[in-house]
Amino acid sequence: MTLMNFTILFTFLASMTGLAFHRTHFMSALICLEGMMLAIFIGLTLWCSQTESMLLSISPMALITMSACEAGTGLAILVATNRTHGSDLMKNLNLLQC
Repeated sequence: MTLMNFTILFTFLASMTGLAFHRTHFMSALICLEGMMLAIFIGLTLWCSQTESMLLSISPMALITMSACEAGTGLAILVATNRTHGSDLMKNLNLLQC
C-alpha cells in the first residue's frame, strides 16, 4: 500500500469515526459526510489517472456533482431546522415530534 493510498484511506476512516462519535451538532455530521465524499473523490480520481482510462474519467465528475448536491441539501435542511427548532443539535431532530 502506497503512502497516497494510506492517506486517502485514513482520511475516509477519520471522517467515518468523526461521524460515529461526534454527532452532537448537525453541522459536524455534514462536515464528516463531506470529508468522506472528498476522500472517495480523490481516490477515484487517482485511480482513473493511474489506469489512464478515458472511459472512467466521467466518474469523479459525477461524484463531485452529487456531493455538491448533497451539501446544498444538507445546508438547506440545517437552515430549516435552525429556524424551526432554534438550534442544530441532533437530539432535537426527532421525526416523531410534531
